[in-house]
Amino acid sequence: MICAAKEKKGVASSKKMVEIVVSVAAKVSELLVDPVKVLKLKDDRDRQQHSVDEAIRNGHKIEHDVCKRLTRADGFIQDACDFLEFEKEARKSCFNGLCPNLKSRYRRSWAARKKAGIAVQIHGDSQFERVSYRPPLPEIRSAPSEALPSRLMALNEVMEALREENINRIAVWGLGGVGKSTQVKQAGDQAAQEKLFDMVVTASVLQTPDFKRIQGQVADKLDMKFEEESEQGRAARLYQRMKEEKTILVVLDDLWAEVDLEKIGIPSPDDHKGCKLLLTSRNKDVLANQMGTQKDFRVEHLQEDEAWILFKNRVGDDSIENSDLESIAMDIAKECAGLPLAIVTLSKALKNKSLSIWKDALQQLKTQTSTNISGMETKVYSSLKLSYDYLEGDEVKSLFLLCGLFSNYIHLRDLLKYGVGLQLFQGTNTLEEAKNRIDALVDNLKASNLLLETGRDGVARMHDVVRSTARKIASKEHHAFTLLRTTVREEEWPRMDGLIKIIWASLNDSDIRELPEGLVCPNLEFFGCFPNNNLSLGDIVMIAELKKLKILSLMYSDIEELPREIAELTHLRLLDLKGSSKLKVIPADVMSGLARLENLCMEDSFTQWEMEGKSNACLAELNHLALLTSLDIQIPDAKLLPKDIVFENLDQYKILVGDVWMWEAYFDTNRTLKLNKFDTSLHLVDGISKLLKRTEDLHLRELCGDTNALSKLDGDGFLKLKYLSVETSPDIQYIENSRDLTPSHGAFPVMETLSLNYLVNLQELCHGQLPTGSFCRSKKVEVEGCDGLKYLFSLSVARGLFRLEEIRVSRCKTMDEMVSQGLEEIKEDGDDTVNVPLFPELKFLTLGDLPKLRHVCNIGSSTNDHLSSSIASAPVGTIIFPKLIRISLESLPALTSFSSGYRSLQRPHHADLVTPFPVLFDGIGRDEKFHNNKND
Repeated sequence: MICAAKEKKGVASSKKMVEIVVSVAAKVSELLVDPVKVLKLKDDRDRQQHSVDEAIRNGHKIEHDVCKRLTRADGFIQDACDFLEFEKEARKSCFNGLCPNLKSRYRRSWAARKKAGIAVQIHGDSQFERVSYRPPLPEIRSAPSEALPSRLMALNEVMEALREENINRIAVWGLGGVGKSTQVKQAGDQAAQEKLFDMVVTASVLQTPDFKRIQGQVADKLDMKFEEESEQGRAARLYQRMKEEKTILVVLDDLWAEVDLEKIGIPSPDDHKGCKLLLTSRNKDVLANQMGTQKDFRVEHLQEDEAWILFKNRVGDDSIENSDLESIAMDIAKECAGLPLAIVTLSKALKNKSLSIWKDALQQLKTQTSTNISGMETKVYSSLKLSYDYLEGDEVKSLFLLCGLFSNYIHLRDLLKYGVGLQLFQGTNTLEEAKNRIDALVDNLKASNLLLETGRDGVARMHDVVRSTARKIASKEHHAFTLLRTTVREEEWPRMDGLIKIIWASLNDSDIRELPEGLVCPNLEFFGCFPNNNLSLGDIVMIAELKKLKILSLMYSDIEELPREIAELTHLRLLDLKGSSKLKVIPADVMSGLARLENLCMEDSFTQWEMEGKSNACLAELNHLALLTSLDIQIPDAKLLPKDIVFENLDQYKILVGDVWMWEAYFDTNRTLKLNKFDTSLHLVDGISKLLKRTEDLHLRELCGDTNALSKLDGDGFLKLKYLSVETSPDIQYIENSRDLTPSHGAFPVMETLSLNYLVNLQELCHGQLPTGSFCRSKKVEVEGCDGLKYLFSLSVARGLFRLEEIRVSRCKTMDEMVSQGLEEIKEDGDDTVNVPLFPELKFLTLGDLPKLRHVCNIGSSTNDHLSSSIASAPVGTIIFPKLIRISLESLPALTSFSSGYRSLQRPHHADLVTPFPVLFDGIGRDEKFHNNKND
């Protein structure tokens, strides 16, 4: 019994000791590896990862030390979690009466102490000023081409010249389409790969060099931005930047004449010893004599075996597996005369075609008559002519020939107006339908390799050899007469029997000394002469004798007067005077005589309109043009507008009223209206009123007549308007007033961009409750200098902005909040409205120079405790700006919170907005560009 008692007492004592040890060990473990600290470190690591993820999505590179810290943090967090799990199991075992392994727990505690130190270090090291950097633009390398021996040899010769120390001007020349551009592109790529130069930059010069465009191409490769507006300023900045590169290769492609490098900003190799030039041209003299190249390399035609390899690769081996087809294909490749452009174009035309089509193609190539293209280009023409023949439909063929009348870049707007004027598009009743048809036809031509991409919307390009082919086809099949960049004398015009047959005549960039006396072209429908600086009044009088003329284009001419005889062109459908800024005189009654006119283009041209009864043209004459559907015009004063002017038939227009407007290079819409000093109480004539209901792009300046001036302009709420800009109109207090609206639909239902500038008395965007659907497609809102505006949106309007992507507000002296919730809105709100996201697509928010701004979104109120507490308890990211990418806050001295329910902002990241950060947050990624001048 005594022994049993002692044993029982010993066991109890041992249990007690174990409990003490376990308790102490647990306490030590908690102190060394604090679960709260581990969770905080994990949160810090996740937040850093979000910045890294966002930087990667924006194309940035992550700093090396950031990657190392994240990897180290991952390891520690995993070990700490394992340790805490072990401790949890150990405690559970103790409570179940199992003895712990004290030695093991001691070792783990010692390891925990070490990890605790690591955690502190990791936490301290994780505070980065930035996590990423923006790398230079990558070089877009061309796809590997066929390894043709002659091309590899030529490339090696160019590379050897680039390596020679004393050679700094290298020329590559040859026929158009022979592969010059491809060769210098490959040379530039290889030079960059071999690191022969610190930097390789390329630019295309083209026939009419655009120095600003060339400067932009070079600047992009140098990862630099211009602040200078002038060509000279940009050149100086570019020169300075290029001089900073120790070694640089400049590739200038497609020179047609001597280029002044200084005007572009490219340093001469004489001034910069580390600079080398690699130039291409068709003309060897341009390179050797004018540009002073030291070595020149001619790109020859491909030999027959290489031409066959290229042709076979492009047409596809599957298409010529049949032995009969293969022999025909080899003959066709021979007929291409070794010109890569012809080979590629023809292979696309014949790919997947039947044997009979291949046989017919070969027959046409062999029987083609000669052309004026020198040398081997005779067979090049026949190859491209065949590609034209295989275009499906007369419309796409006619459009191809029309493209051949233009030089360099082809604007689709020009194709539209000339194509409609020539009635090329069957079954189209409106300009919109014709535009859709052109888009489809242009895609067809690009797919056939007869038109080329330019990287710009609405602009295409045609290769010069293809253009020459198009003009020759037009000359034969449509009796067209075209000349490009030449001096045209009377003896160079076609003979009389040829003139009689001409239907199209196009003189691009040609210097016309004189038109043939007694110009007899009874069938001429199209006459284009643009630009031209030598046309005389007598020449235009002679043009007026062309009674069947449908299109007359005098774009960018220096003419100062239109003769009265122009009114005799009773079949004229298009008169294009774009860019003829010296035109000051159009005699009265000339315009009204053009009864069949459908398109009048006077962009950046005649503005000397007068009142009726004067010697110059008046706007009332436009009422006589019943068929007019397209009008580009500038009217210097709204007082010149007749009250009965009729514009209701216009499908497309750019009408500028006032002398303050500038013509833009590109217009995003078909219907643009700009009004300056327009008094709604005096000038709201019937024609303008009807235009306003159909306008897509509206600009208003110094509008006056009513505090609700915009509502007076269109009581229906501008149902077609996509872009609205209002500036410097002190009378305006509201952009829209609900009392002036038709109640059946919302205001501005399709508007995408709203820009308000210096409306000093503007009180509200919208006065009163607007119907559902108002502003529902808005993507961008810009407000500047509206000193009377206390808030930007009411909450009810803000909730309807489902597509808004960008907000920019600046210099509004009295603005207190961006989104405000009025008392009526608070009363109407319930549980269902609390979690409705505000601005769910907003990506960019810029607020600057707003001295009284206290809240961005005041969506809570003490008068509605339930609503306020609901908002305060929900993450801001689920309420406002869930997709915000970039935020810029500058000069906001009164800003206290992002919203009235929060005292701090949320990280601008679309994936996680749960964790708040202070207004002054230093750890934001650089790309988010967060700024705030407020001292914390």
